[in-house]
Amino acid sequence: MTVSTRLAGPDDAALLHRIAAATFALACPPGTTQEAVADFVASNLSEAHFAGYLADESRDLLLVEVDGEAVGYTMLIAAEPTDSDVAAVVTDRPTVELSKFYMLATAHGGGAAGVLMEASVEAARARAAASVWLGVNQQNARANRFYEKHGFVNVGTKRFLVGGKWEDDFVRELPLSSR
Repeated sequence: MTVSTRLAGPDDAALLHRIAAATFALACPPGTTQEAVADFVASNLSEAHFAGYLADESRDLLLVEVDGEAVGYTMLIAAEPTDSDVAAVVTDRPTVELSKFYMLATAHGGGAAGVLMEASVEAARARAAASVWLGVNQQNARANRFYEKHGFVNVGTKRFLVGGKWEDDFVRELPLSSR
């Protein structure tokens, strides 16, 4: 098995959308309706949205491939947090948000996610970030364990809107000076 990462390019918008559509529901709390998932994907993770994200110079999108097939992606945003709850608890600046970290279910447990995390942290370092932060649903035990394993510390909470319902997220931060 060969695992590799690469920076996504303009031609990857459709691929990123397909992975996002297949994985977003995995991160949602129990009880999130299929309609809410579909609406979020259409409103935020469409091919057109990914084309915009790829053109945004403040964003880095990385793909992880296993034997040449894309199985996951991340999106990093190099900008100050706009959410006041996040800005209050993320202390190491400048910071990069790990806005998206999604893997196909078939790739869970195979090691590709760890490779993608390392590449994502390196991309944040390349932007001279002092930390990386993310929001993760409090009920997503698998993701919370993964982020803890990779050094992300719970520093606070924030809210996330899906399907007209506010969900509670942990805010996790990874100081890059300690890695």
